[in-house]
Amino acid sequence: MLGLALRPSRKTRYTVLDLFSGCGGLSLGFEAAGFGSHGIDCDENCVRTYGANLSGKCSNLVIGGRTDFPDADVIIGGPPCQPFSVRGKQGGNTDKRNGFPAFVAAIRKIRPRAWVLENVQGVMYKNHAYFEGTMRKLAKLGYGVSVNVINCVDYGVPQNRVRVIAMGIEGNNAPKEPEKAPMRVSAGEAIGDLVRKTPKNPKFLTASMDRYVAAYEKASKCVRPRDLHMDRPARTLTCRNLAGATSDMHRIKLRDKRRRRLTVREAARLQSFPDWFEFYGSELDKFYQIGNAVPPLFALVIAKQVRKALAENQSVDCEHP
Repeated sequence: MLGLALRPSRKTRYTVLDLFSGCGGLSLGFEAAGFGSHGIDCDENCVRTYGANLSGKCSNLVIGGRTDFPDADVIIGGPPCQPFSVRGKQGGNTDKRNGFPAFVAAIRKIRPRAWVLENVQGVMYKNHAYFEGTMRKLAKLGYGVSVNVINCVDYGVPQNRVRVIAMGIEGNNAPKEPEKAPMRVSAGEAIGDLVRKTPKNPKFLTASMDRYVAAYEKASKCVRPRDLHMDRPARTLTCRNLAGATSDMHRIKLRDKRRRRLTVREAARLQSFPDWFEFYGSELDKFYQIGNAVPPLFALVIAKQVRKALAENQSVDCEHP
C-alpha cells in the first residue's frame, strides 16, 4: 500500500534541519531513511502537525538573519514558492516572502555536510538568473551542486508534480538524480477505496457550481474536464485547487454523475502521506498543509540519495586521511 515504508526509523545516524518545514512531508521522508529531524516553521498548525507525527521537534519561528539554528549534518527545505510561482507575480528576490537568503545564511552558518532545496519550476523562468546566482553562492561554500527538474510521478507519487530539486554535498562530487520507479501509480490505486465510500459531510457541487465549471472550462478551452481521472495520476495538488475557487478545484466524478470535492484524507493520499499521519487545524488549514508539502514518498527517495552520497564521501575520507 502507498506509504507503507513511511515510518520514522529508530536508527538515526545523521540529523537534518528542515527550514520552512510546513507539516513535515520532507522531514518524514528523511526520518524514514534513518535521519533524525528538527523542523522550523512560522505556522502554528504546521508546527502542531509536525510535532504530533514526527520523531523530531519543530520550532515555531520566523526565520531571519538572527535565527539561532541547531547544528545538523544536512539542511533541507522548500522556501515559500509564491515569489516564483507562475500563478503569481514572480517577484522573486524582491518579494518579502523570498526565503532563499535565509536558506543560504543557514548553510553558511552551520556548514552542513549536505543540503537539499525544493521549489517550483518557476525558479527556472523569469527569475532564473537569481536562482543560478544562489546556486553559485552555495558552490563557493565548498559544495558540489546538482540541479534537476523532477516529476514526482516518476517516483511512486500518484500525482504529476514537477519540481526543481537542488542538492549539494561537501566536495566536488554533486549528488546524482535518483533512478525512476519502473511503474507509475494512478489516482485510483491511491484513493479508489476511499472514493467508493461516502465520506462524512461530503461537499457535492451544486447545479449552479456545475454550470459555472462548464462555462469556465469552455472559456479556458480545456481539452478535457478537470475532474480527477482514476486511471491516471492526478494533476498537481496545490493550496489553490484543494481549498480555493470552484473553477480549478480538484473534484471527483461519481458513477451517479455527481461531483464532489476531495476529502482531506484523499488529498493526503495523493500527496503520498500515510493514513496514520494526522493533520491539525481547520479543514482549510489542512488543505494548505497538504498542498504546500513535499510528497514524503518522494522525499524518501531523495533522502536515500543523500545518505548514499554521505556514505561515499565518508569512504573517500577514510581512504585519504
